[in-house]
Amino acid sequence: MIAVCLKWADHRPDVDPLTGAVHTDPRSSGASDADLAALEWALRLAEAWGDEVVAVTAGPPGADAVLRVALAVGAGRAVRAGVAADVASEDVAAALVAALGVTPAVVVCGAWSVDRGSGSVPAYLAAHLGAAQALGLVSMTIGAGPGELQAERRLDGGRRERLRVPTPAVLSVEGGSAPLRRAPLGGVLRARAAAIRAYPVAPPAHREGPVRVAPYRPRPRLLAAPSGETARERVLTLTGAMVERRAAQTLFLPPPDAAREILDRLRTWGYLQ
Repeated sequence: MIAVCLKWADHRPDVDPLTGAVHTDPRSSGASDADLAALEWALRLAEAWGDEVVAVTAGPPGADAVLRVALAVGAGRAVRAGVAADVASEDVAAALVAALGVTPAVVVCGAWSVDRGSGSVPAYLAAHLGAAQALGLVSMTIGAGPGELQAERRLDGGRRERLRVPTPAVLSVEGGSAPLRRAPLGGVLRARAAAIRAYPVAPPAHREGPVRVAPYRPRPRLLAAPSGETARERVLTLTGAMVERRAAQTLFLPPPDAAREILDRLRTWGYLQ
């Protein structure tokens, strides 16, 4: 079994600038680009390995909309874990595992969600399933069967890492890694009438402490006291009014000279030693 996890979230939430309260609208809710890419990779894995795709989500009944998208493009079954929209990522992962019932060969997720953007659910899923994890993938090479899967992910500094992924495994993919195929008309019509199994999940036993909601205020930076004997001199120091400045320039240089010029400017400004 190949499982794909989809999240139903509002793409354009309304945030109160004073209280920070978030108001969502089901009409603008759906799956993120990363989740749709995960669905496409799950379909490719199932086609290559002769397996079935099971789409799973966690949320209220409105989340069935993303499951019907999966059914329309070729998923075999759809399951929804009934949890509240604001539960913690660890509880979401536990609910998804309970709804699946068995350990899939591969679980594919989006690398991040629209509402939280933390990308923590795939790691929690791997912990609950005792599976290997490969997160933040940009491409995959699918072999003839489980155990013949290679993946590539982006690292800092423009580098890439290639992984040989054993099964069972939890994978998270970036949004641009694979465009989702178009659903045929017959699949869309079948998905509208398809039965979606709702798996009831008990609320988590633990309770989080009170959360303080307030407008974001960045931390103040520590600055050295300005030099000068009079108030005027200290204001001039703070504003930099008497500091000699270089006029803006437009330079046309070959690449080695351009790189050298950039490094020289960074040293002058104090970014490099």
